[in-house]
Amino acid sequence: MSTTYEQLVAIIAKLHDADPERVRPEASFAELDVDSLTMVEISMRLERDLGIEVADNELRGDLTLDEAVRLIDAKLDGPVSTSTTHHPKG
Repeated sequence: MSTTYEQLVAIIAKLHDADPERVRPEASFAELDVDSLTMVEISMRLERDLGIEVADNELRGDLTLDEAVRLIDAKLDGPVSTSTTHHPKG
């Protein structure tokens, strides 16, 4: 499993008493009985621990852990910047 998956599982374990047998990549947050308040706490922990912002509507009950990992990894990779530094003439 990826480091991101392990980090997500660690966050869930700290914030929610999920049965370890049920925690697997294809399990959804709803299957793990993660409520909306815990989802907000997970978002806050991701921001604090990984430095990424996850909007409230991005973490949903029907999202699987694997899908959440892909979302997190995409945010960690960040958008590719094509802007160049503008130096004024002078």
